[in-house]
Amino acid sequence: MTTLLSAGILLTFAAIALILYRWGNIRCIGVTPVRTFTFIAILFTSGLDVGLIMFPLTEFAGYADLAASPEYGFSNPLAIEFGFWGFLIWGFYFLTCFYFCVIEPRTGFFELAPVKFINNMVIIGTCAFTAFLLLSNLPWYMPDVGDGSRVVGSFYLIVLLVIAAAVYSSTSLRYVKILSLGTSWLFIALIAVMGGSAFIGTGNALAEFAGTFALLGDYFGNLHRFVLPINDYHEFYLYWWFSWSIMIGQFTARFVGGLRTWQLLAAMLIFPSLAIGTWFSVLYYFHINELSTAGFFNWAMVVVGISMVINSLDSLIRLYTDNLGLSVSRLGKVRYFAGNLVVLAALTLLFRLDFLEIQWVGALVIGLFFACAGYMLLYKRAEVLAIEDSPTSNRMDYRKLEWVN
Repeated sequence: MTTLLSAGILLTFAAIALILYRWGNIRCIGVTPVRTFTFIAILFTSGLDVGLIMFPLTEFAGYADLAASPEYGFSNPLAIEFGFWGFLIWGFYFLTCFYFCVIEPRTGFFELAPVKFINNMVIIGTCAFTAFLLLSNLPWYMPDVGDGSRVVGSFYLIVLLVIAAAVYSSTSLRYVKILSLGTSWLFIALIAVMGGSAFIGTGNALAEFAGTFALLGDYFGNLHRFVLPINDYHEFYLYWWFSWSIMIGQFTARFVGGLRTWQLLAAMLIFPSLAIGTWFSVLYYFHINELSTAGFFNWAMVVVGISMVINSLDSLIRLYTDNLGLSVSRLGKVRYFAGNLVVLAALTLLFRLDFLEIQWVGALVIGLFFACAGYMLLYKRAEVLAIEDSPTSNRMDYRKLEWVN
């Protein structure tokens, strides 16, 4: 599995280099373009899930324990955590976003029947894994609801309601902008409130924050170490990112609003990473100073985490229902809602029972990457080399999002 993962990563970065060389300055226009801030909000909230909010406080100590994991000794825990979530790996999303915006309309690889089937299985499986992550982390963040260690009935109900909310919001694309911008502002507010609580009380808030944030510089000094798997846990993360990459690329490609290719790459690497780095710096300050998040902060993190899960599931549900022709207009809202709710709830339980693993999903995605590259070389080379711009049918009109269901 490690060899397959390493090959997939090397293919990904080679493809990004080729795209920048061949099409680095063309304008990328999606089917329903939006303004750049809205695009970044959609990318950030759809491309991340509850793990961003809930994982770091449970992981910093493990990265600091060099006796158990000496492979982390090259950097500090904050930089390690950021390396698992930020900057370089957002290139995965850039590659697939550019592909579905500019190249896929000329090749039609994902319209091939077996590819479409595998792609939809990947999307549905990752939807369920996202809900499973929320379920498995709730005991740690909501100890007052249970005993702090076991998943109790109330947590199953919360996750079921989250899935139901996401299925309902997926019935109309108009909800995407509202959900994405709303969640982005909630996340900014969470950073401001927790950061203010942590740093203002120190007497020199700016210097304390700057000192913590500066630890992220170690990531960039060791960037090469994060390209290939550091250990099995990093491998899990990388497979997780691969499992998300194709579907997030499919979803976000429709919203690209005229950025040049190099600008699109810069935006997708820098803006989400700034938000992630700031959030992780706040959490790391809580960790190293043994500040408690119990009570209000835990509940606030759960609320923001749940809103991110709804965003992510909304985008993924819309993707696979569109791909399979299972639209609201065809099935009716009741059948659409009930069918998706039952399927996702059942698959979430399969992850809970360890019947499914996200690494399998990521491996399927890497297989699709190689198959797509081979297909273009063998059958669509002339069409791909002839690309000089985004599809002519894609026009710059920010009002389009208001017209679609």
